[in-house]
Amino acid sequence: MARAPTSRVDLYAAIRRDAKAGLSKRAPQRKHGVGYRTVAAALESAWPKQPKPPPKRGARLDRYRDVIDGWLRDDLDAPRKQRHTAKRIFDRLLDEHDAAGVVSYGMVRDYVATRRREICIEAGREPANTFIPQTHLPGREAEVDFGEVVVRLRGELVTCALFSLRLSYSGESVHRISASAVERDRQTVSDD
Repeated sequence: MARAPTSRVDLYAAIRRDAKAGLSKRAPQRKHGVGYRTVAAALESAWPKQPKPPPKRGARLDRYRDVIDGWLRDDLDAPRKQRHTAKRIFDRLLDEHDAAGVVSYGMVRDYVATRRREICIEAGREPANTFIPQTHLPGREAEVDFGEVVVRLRGELVTCALFSLRLSYSGESVHRISASAVERDRQTVSDD
């Protein structure tokens, strides 16, 4: 007996193999325990379609977002000790906007934690996190460094020259240590 497919991609591949072998469209349905739509989708494309995200439903906090955002914007100019905490915002919603039983402290805390930073960025008070990917063409760029390294050679500590090369495209690197160049430099300095 054939082993059952472990993923949706494997299932689609198995259905396509069955169809290529000449089986009817109903045979893979019985063999794999799937419906006719799954078989049709597998014969149409080797890759399963991504499931549609569920429709976004409104949160209970939606009607208070503008009020909270206003308080957070006012806090930009307020002294540090007078700014709203998530607890203070939650208490004001309960007192001033009759939100008891509608919102919870956790909902307010999570919203304030993300929204406070967004408002600071919108106002230009805080830099936005950005990521700029580096692109390197093959064989175009490399980083080279020279230095000294102390190694134990035949029981003695010897200062050697270190050459290090790193290719920017692949990240591959080459390191070479040479004891002879350092010794020659020392001899020429001592001869002078």
